[in-house]
Amino acid sequence: MDAATLTYDTLRFGEVEDFPETSDPVWILGKEFDALTEKDDILSDVTSRLWFTYRKNFPPIGGTGPTSDTGWGCMLRCGQMILAEALVCRHLGREWRWVKGQAQREEYTSILNSFLDKKDSYYSLHQIAQMGVGEGKSIGQWYGPNTVAQVLKKLAVFDSWSRLAVHVAMDNTVVIEEIKRLCMPWLDYGGAACSDTHGGMSQLNGCLEGACAMAEEETALWKPLVLLIPLRLGLSDINEAYIETLKQCFQLPQSLGVIGGKPNSAHYFIGYVGEELIYLDPHTTQPAVEPSEELHLPDDSYHCQHPPCRMHICEIDPSIAVGFFCRTEDEFDDWCMRIRKLSHSRGGLPMFELANSQPSHFACSADVLNLTPDYGTGVQSDVRCRQAHCTSNKAPIKGTFPDFDEDHIHDFFDSDRLERFFDSEDEEFEILSL
Repeated sequence: MDAATLTYDTLRFGEVEDFPETSDPVWILGKEFDALTEKDDILSDVTSRLWFTYRKNFPPIGGTGPTSDTGWGCMLRCGQMILAEALVCRHLGREWRWVKGQAQREEYTSILNSFLDKKDSYYSLHQIAQMGVGEGKSIGQWYGPNTVAQVLKKLAVFDSWSRLAVHVAMDNTVVIEEIKRLCMPWLDYGGAACSDTHGGMSQLNGCLEGACAMAEEETALWKPLVLLIPLRLGLSDINEAYIETLKQCFQLPQSLGVIGGKPNSAHYFIGYVGEELIYLDPHTTQPAVEPSEELHLPDDSYHCQHPPCRMHICEIDPSIAVGFFCRTEDEFDDWCMRIRKLSHSRGGLPMFELANSQPSHFACSADVLNLTPDYGTGVQSDVRCRQAHCTSNKAPIKGTFPDFDEDHIHDFFDSDRLERFFDSEDEEFEILSL
């Protein structure tokens, strides 16, 4: 059948209610809406986000691999959605809106081409799945938020049209010095980093580079930043102390949303209303899309045209990755200022630290601090590193487990909850029966 194959999550679409009649503000990716008077604006904003779902009948991954990602690709699709939002902000602006049947700008078509399910698109499922092999994930294996963040970081290097600087902040710490060095490579390399060192990839995305490339001067001083921060906000459930802070992240104008989900199911969270998170759900299998002979790209299936799903914030799995986009240095400086204000406000614990330079406890030797791409051994090594730091300095443990201090760390290691925590490596999003 040509119609979309629905999983258990999408069967609820007919039951999804409109936004509640509430005076609570609706926040979507840094924009505030009134649910009572701006319902159409809310739906227009949600529909304008690029929505990536399972697909079927695409060319085999790697030439002989799967032709569908149903049952295993939901986190990969969420990674596509958060990066697509960054590309929309980069090339079209946050205020851009998609209207069904209306001709779109060339930049929009180029963005969408970047995600088509074929091997020569920058951020296709094929590219993500094959790049994940280098991160220890075989094709068809489940990803966690951290793995997909690491893969997107590697793929962005080849996208000389967008010229993004993708930074994955590890150890729950954002180091300003590292980001400034990444986004202003001329500080260290005299601009050499802007040269095309990946000539073999110059014809990705289906067209020669330069055909629609932006002026180089636009990114000469600052490469637009995509900041991804993998976090663990609890053991098996989210720690309620982080809930208000998580909600406040959606209020920041630089917000790209959150990738994560609930047990066995990944989602792309774009905002909240009251105590409910608003998200786009990738669990719908649609036929793969190919441009027509006239190079027209049917794009209706890339926009969610029904009311978005909602879930109570306490249902979210504690493993997430938060995303932010800073087009200019001023926007990054503004983000830093806002994060510092949040960290000093009451009502919730900070989810991550903001440091001007690399903290001293990062100096642990490589054999002690072995950060792997996913939660599991990497977090375990992080705990060992922080345990050593805590024992030597008699200071509370910060970062991955901010609620534990030196007196409780040994009890924590003996806990059955810890065993469950390390057994859930990479979260294994996606076990669905069709």
